[in-house]
Amino acid sequence: MGHRVLRPLGDDLAGRDGAGDRAHRLGSAIAYAFGRTPVVLAAEARDLDELCGGRLILGLGTGTRRMQQDWHGLDGEHPASRMEELVPLLRRLWRLHEGPIEHDGRFYRLHVRPTAGVASPLRTEIPVYMPASNPRMIEAAGRVGDGLVGHPLFTPEYVREVARPALARGAEHTGRPTDVPIAGYLTCSVGADREAARDAARAVVAFNSTVKTYRVVHRLHGFEEHAERIRERWMAGDFAARCARCPTRCSTRSRWPARPTRCESASPSAGRASTSTRCCGRRPSAAWTRSTR
Repeated sequence: MGHRVLRPLGDDLAGRDGAGDRAHRLGSAIAYAFGRTPVVLAAEARDLDELCGGRLILGLGTGTRRMQQDWHGLDGEHPASRMEELVPLLRRLWRLHEGPIEHDGRFYRLHVRPTAGVASPLRTEIPVYMPASNPRMIEAAGRVGDGLVGHPLFTPEYVREVARPALARGAEHTGRPTDVPIAGYLTCSVGADREAARDAARAVVAFNSTVKTYRVVHRLHGFEEHAERIRERWMAGDFAARCARCPTRCSTRSRWPARPTRCESASPSAGRASTSTRCCGRRPSAAWTRSTR
């Protein structure tokens, strides 16, 4: 099994950060799970883990249904079940040195018999974090993942009332511990002008609100009507109106506007808002912030 394909998944991640601070973990937040075959995906992840000294957290997501259909040529059906088959298959591939793999599943057919010896990987258990927003996919993360990557639209209420229970159901289904870590994306907007920072953050929230996949979060808070209006303006090409239709009470639940003096470091571009969405979480996933710079 050759495992020297690096650039598609890792880009400069291992080369720049991997050779630096060994105290931090590195993550691919988020690689498309269905854009590669299981063999290629497992090989790339193995390479990156070796290059960064066993600090990789593999973030694997499905993308939206349209992405699956238009980008990867799939039917977009049953993505959660597909992930539940893929992740355990990757773990088997990381143990290919132990013997051949014969797999005939619902979504994947894999028969791998190496023609040469396969060296043992640095780690046979690379942590896999799965992004999810709807309860079924969150359950899948609980069933087979090592952690959940929450969406930027997640709110404390959504995590408490939807995400945590779904994770627990998934973990219980496969007899795993229910305290599954969550790495949460935060939309941070920093600028000298607080209102400008607020508007920049609102634009990010408005953009995410155009995707129907994430409507489940709006539903919990009664924001579905606002989300539909935002989507209508976006489909019409009226981007300014799209942002204007994102009410303050909606955007304040999932973003953090602030002045540079309120942050650990000042905005890289003083005088105007600097907005970014970063992934962070409680240990063992705190270093995900480095993966999204």
